[in-house]
Amino acid sequence: MDAFWWISAAVLLACGVVAIVVWRPLRAAHRERQLARARREFHRQREYLEARFIQRAAACGKPRGLRWADCNFEDDVTYARDRRSGQLSAFVAVTIGFEAIEGGGMEENENVANLRAATAVFNYDRHRWWTEGRAIQNLNPTEAVQFYQANLELVAQESPAGR
Repeated sequence: MDAFWWISAAVLLACGVVAIVVWRPLRAAHRERQLARARREFHRQREYLEARFIQRAAACGKPRGLRWADCNFEDDVTYARDRRSGQLSAFVAVTIGFEAIEGGGMEENENVANLRAATAVFNYDRHRWWTEGRAIQNLNPTEAVQFYQANLELVAQESPAGR
């Protein structure tokens, strides 16, 4: 009877090892397919996503006393994956222009007219891109991913020539 338990344990252990060895390549292949699909969808929806980003960012009321006057998007896109959830995000460099809101306390600030560099953040959930209008100020997309490297891993970068 002892031999039966030893053999059963060995078989279960072998099955576990085989499952782990098979699972990793399958998971990697799935993630590659997901990334390819997400990239195609991002480019297909990009104009809408940029408009949605501006709408959401302008509505958040930040920075206080300023209104979003202009937002220019760069062509390059950096993709990263959340290390815990696996959620994909796209990061795009933007240049933002603000103007003072009358009565908002910023009318006299001479720095209001200065253009600001930031990174626009877009998220992908299963089959859909969306944005909260989050802008990471003073960091380009690569720097943003590096800054949040404890939570994010870089998965792809592309420029217009790389499409």
